[in-house]
Parts: sequence; structure tokens; C-alpha cells
Amino acid sequence: MELVTPSIGLLFWSALAFFILLFVLGKFAWKPITQALKEREDSIDEALKSAEVARLQLESLKTDNQRLLNEARVERDKLLKEANEIKDQILAKAKSDAKSEGDKMISAAKEAIEMEKVNAMNQLKTQVANLTVDLAEKILRKKMEDRSQQEVFVNDSLKNITLN
Repeated sequence: MELVTPSIGLLFWSALAFFILLFVLGKFAWKPITQALKEREDSIDEALKSAEVARLQLESLKTDNQRLLNEARVERDKLLKEANEIKDQILAKAKSDAKSEGDKMISAAKEAIEMEKVNAMNQLKTQVANLTVDLAEKILRKKMEDRSQQEVFVNDSLKNITLN
């Protein structure tokens, strides 16, 4: 069993080497290692905080973006409604203007037709009167020879004439 049991000298030198190593590591390596770990932990915490802030800002931007989109849709719908109302007003005005213009043209055409009709009637009356006078003159020339026939002719003519 001697092989398994260590001697006191070996234990002493092993302990002394361990404590010297522990002292050297504590003096030169322990602080930089713990400081590096602390810096790493701080940078990770800072990165997590930055990520949380970025996430919150992104959510805020998303809500702002959605709000702006909704406002833009409402504005677009409002503009389209106004444009349709203006279009309807313009069409209604154009229709009423066209109707009034058409009514004016029809009225003017009716007046022109009536004037032409009156002119044609006057011309026709004038021609009939001229023909009648010519015919009467021819008849009277023939019948001027007998006075009694003239009186009968004049009386019959007066009875048949109607005043307009």
C-alpha cells in the first residue's frame, strides 16, 4: 500500500506548488480574467438592453406606420368621395346647361317656324288676293256691260265673304 499512500514530503511540495501557483494566478491572472468576464457580462447586458430598446422602437414604428396607413386610407377615401361629388355636380350642371340650351334652341326653332309660317300665309294671302283681284277685274270687265248682273254679282260676293 505504500504505492497508494503518498509521503508527507510529496504532500508538502505539492501543496507548496499549488499555493504558489494560486498566488501567481491570483496576483497576475485572476483580476484580468474576472475583469474580462465582467466586461463580457456588461457588454451582453448592454446588447440585450439595446435589443429591447430597438424592439420597442420597432413596435412603436409599426404602430405609427399602421396609424399613418389608416389615416392615408381615410384621406384617400375622403378625396375619392369629394371627387365623385364634384364629378356628379359637374355632370348635373352640364346636363342642366345642355337641357336649357336645347330648350332655347327648340324655342328659337319654333319661333322661326312660326314666323316662316306667318310669312308663308301672308305671301299666300297676297298671291290669292292678287289672283282674286285679277280674276275679279277680268270678270268685271266682261260683265260691266250689264248693270243688273253687276249688282247681283256684288251682292253674292258680299254674302260669301267671311272676315278673318
